[in-house]
Amino acid sequence: MKPQNYNLRFVFAISLVSAMGGFLFGYDWVVVGGAKVFYEPYFQITDMTPFMRGWAQSSALFGCMIGAIIAGALTDRFGRKKLLLISGILFTVSAIGTGLAWDFFFYNVFRIIGGFGIGLASILSPMYIAEISPAEIRGRFVTMNQMTIVFGILAAQLINMQIAKIDGEVPAPDQIRLQILTVEDRESLLGQNPDLLAQYESGNGLVKEAGLDALLEAFDYSYLKYYKPATLEEKERKSREDNLIMSAYLKPTWNGRWGWRWMFGAETAPALLFFLLMLFVPESPRWLVKYGRNVEAARILCKVGGDSYASQEVADIQTTLAGEEIARVNFRDLLDPKIKRIIALGVFLAIFQQWCGINVIFNYAQEVFSSAGYGVSDIMFNIVVTGVVNVLFTFVAIFTVDKIGRKPLLLIGGIGLAIIYLLLGGGYYFKSQGFHMLLLVVSAIACYSMTLAPIVWVVISEIFPNRIRGAAMSIAVLALWIGCAALTLLFPYIKGSVGAHGAFWLYGLICFIGFIVVWRALPETKGKSLEQIERELAGY
Repeated sequence: MKPQNYNLRFVFAISLVSAMGGFLFGYDWVVVGGAKVFYEPYFQITDMTPFMRGWAQSSALFGCMIGAIIAGALTDRFGRKKLLLISGILFTVSAIGTGLAWDFFFYNVFRIIGGFGIGLASILSPMYIAEISPAEIRGRFVTMNQMTIVFGILAAQLINMQIAKIDGEVPAPDQIRLQILTVEDRESLLGQNPDLLAQYESGNGLVKEAGLDALLEAFDYSYLKYYKPATLEEKERKSREDNLIMSAYLKPTWNGRWGWRWMFGAETAPALLFFLLMLFVPESPRWLVKYGRNVEAARILCKVGGDSYASQEVADIQTTLAGEEIARVNFRDLLDPKIKRIIALGVFLAIFQQWCGINVIFNYAQEVFSSAGYGVSDIMFNIVVTGVVNVLFTFVAIFTVDKIGRKPLLLIGGIGLAIIYLLLGGGYYFKSQGFHMLLLVVSAIACYSMTLAPIVWVVISEIFPNRIRGAAMSIAVLALWIGCAALTLLFPYIKGSVGAHGAFWLYGLICFIGFIVVWRALPETKGKSLEQIERELAGY
């Protein structure tokens, strides 16, 4: 049957609704970055409280892991739709609760609840789309989930920026320091330094009275006095002082009291919409067949491709389920040697996606842009570069995944990033600067966005057997989140021990190893039904 005979409008509609879980996943994951500068003063989080700072940013990750475990334990028993509805409720509760959080404890409680939602959606959205989509076009529809994740990230960045602008631009610490100078210090400093005079004038009117009053109440003048650090020790001291000054300054401002709450609360609208639309989405036909509800499954599949397609699909699904496997979930199946081999492949791909080094790019990209002569702020960099490039090159994946195939794209991603990291590492080793370094950074983001970022989600939603797909995929996604956490914790030590060039070369080696494993162990799944993939991988 050719793709044009399918009811693409129906498949697109229900896939898009399911993929809204990916949008919420992306938004909830990134919104904390833009709100961080404002909620930290509110909760009195400073450099002196590193655990609180780290916990505030990563508590949702803890929820992700629990959500992944819950999804694996429940989705094969209760279905995909019910748990996607629950994830919509969790996102809604998290958005409202975080926005209203009255203390640091409940802020983290609601962030963990949001993490539960991320853990559920990260498994269930791509899985549901894979189970409802025809084989010939399954890749592009599952890739839609990555597209919505990217749009969720971009939406969080844009909304954060727009909400922050309501209270005006945030001044720099030195602009604040200069506004507090005594008349004598102002005349002696500014009269002889045109750059400082310009900095003072740019802060005049930008710095708010409420923030200044809070500073003068919290610190004496000697602490707030402007000075230029000369030694490394003085630079580190001034950096700590700047953070404390900004914390005290921002706390009484509108953003410090309310702005960050609206950043989190803005997720409420799409979360509620996702929940309401999911009420009209059918259950996965493959889950229905597993529970002997063949008539319901056939009715849904008929809407996808007609009567002949529906009867053929139901029969094919049944061949992968032994009689005793109808309406049961046996987690001992995960210990089957054939299943363990497939799970090991899924776990490797999930960890590879996190350890392919793209976080190195995100950590060093701003520095490379600056060295190339571009004065791009952190916010504008995130929006203009990572956001737009991610979106554009995810579209490349959508249009190529069912033509080129999964395996070739993963191979391109592995070897492409390995080569780019080799060149970037060399550039850092020889202290090279300029446009060519900027081009390498953008190329790495583009390569990742069209290969490993979306295609790994496609593959791990396809390769696991029908009878245990939910539990097996949850193991792979749990490994992904653990890999993400480990990378976050270990990256500063890697950077400190081997330097920037060594970090790029290390991740380049990991990408090359990933290339070899994909080449040797992963079969092509393009154009094959999930049942055909299961028979080939499990050897049934």
